[in-house]
Amino acid sequence: MTRMPPKPPSRPAKVSLLKYMMLFRADLLSSQPERLYRAWMAEFRTPFFRSYLLNDARLIKTVLKERPDDFPKSGRISEGLRPLLGNSVFLTNGEVWKQQRRIIDPAFEGGRLRDTFPAMRDAGAATVARLQRMADAPVEIEAEASHAAADVIFRTLFSIPIEHEVAGRVFEEFRDYQRSQPILNIGAFLKLPKWMPRFHRRRTKASAKMIRGLIKQLTDERMAEIEAGTAPDDLATKIMTTRDPETGETLSAADMVDQVAIFFLAGHETSASALAWTLYLMAIFPEWQEKVAQEAQVLGECDFKVMKRLKVSRDVFRESLRLYPPVPMMVRESTCPERFRERDIPVGSQMVLSPWHLHRHQRLWDNPDGFDPTRWETENGRQCARDAYMPFSEGPRVCTGAGFAMVEGPLLLSMILKQFRIEAVGPEPVPVAYLTVRSKDGIWLRLTPR
Repeated sequence: MTRMPPKPPSRPAKVSLLKYMMLFRADLLSSQPERLYRAWMAEFRTPFFRSYLLNDARLIKTVLKERPDDFPKSGRISEGLRPLLGNSVFLTNGEVWKQQRRIIDPAFEGGRLRDTFPAMRDAGAATVARLQRMADAPVEIEAEASHAAADVIFRTLFSIPIEHEVAGRVFEEFRDYQRSQPILNIGAFLKLPKWMPRFHRRRTKASAKMIRGLIKQLTDERMAEIEAGTAPDDLATKIMTTRDPETGETLSAADMVDQVAIFFLAGHETSASALAWTLYLMAIFPEWQEKVAQEAQVLGECDFKVMKRLKVSRDVFRESLRLYPPVPMMVRESTCPERFRERDIPVGSQMVLSPWHLHRHQRLWDNPDGFDPTRWETENGRQCARDAYMPFSEGPRVCTGAGFAMVEGPLLLSMILKQFRIEAVGPEPVPVAYLTVRSKDGIWLRLTPR
């Protein structure tokens, strides 16, 4: 009998505008009609704007790679995150965004990944030790993956573990923020004038204010260490001391709070989603679990070079990112009249680039809903990897931390499976979209020491 990953959310044949808005606000994955998993392009009209889903590789290339300045990031979805992220690189456009990337990108270059590897490895060891205390009992693995991912972020960014008082408080406050933050902000949906209120929930704003205050404490302390010449050589120091090669400017203290907020959101929330789903897939595909565990025997007092030897783990992680991309959709806005696939695209239209649909597209992938890490060695897999795979986006706005994530994910996966056999317990998880793709009621596993 062929086993499959958890069924995708229900795919309604057709929905009305009102029902779509209600479903979208509750969970955007469940609101997507079946036809979108076969369409090259689809139009969706509302009284406020037009939206176009693009699954055509040529159009995706146009929007993300060839003419990104003509399709800036839309505020309709990201507006809901502004209380936390402020003017971060995730939300900005144009020259402000370009300057931010010129300063931030050097911190995540290949050489810097090698420098951060010991901190990732230490976070992995701490995760294994934490899980050992939970062995042989049901564990909600999304919560533990979140803890591990937050530990990685604080160790690599500020050289402090999650047990540090401020780091721990940021993590706890972020859990409250995540539970209170809807994916859709009504003010942004209507695209109200800037002077009108945005209808952010009171609890959301309070959590965001607390998180930003704690981050400011960390960045102020780091700035003082930089000025005193005692700062550790980590990502925060690198970013705060890098000058824009064109202007000579560095990020201000206020700018740094915005950027650390997105590093924590993107680096913690997305990594936790990816690791949790990968562990679940290993639980229901034990033959792949054993392959990863066997490969993981190369781990020990390892250094960065060991990553070249974790090929199975990397292919498994890539396949998990295909089935459960942490960021299911990205939205750009057209600033020029366009004509795509014989349709006129008005200025101000929302261009939706959806890894969730693209990665499961029925006319592109062999066995699109199935779990098959060997696909990356097939002709279809290699073609789709070029044209239909974008868990970290593409083009100039590709995620700064993509390389970071592709070290962290396979490494933590290998470290965990080297020590534990895992099996699924409880109900089959149902993927839904919160800030990232998570399970509706958690992912429950039992870990048994090997």
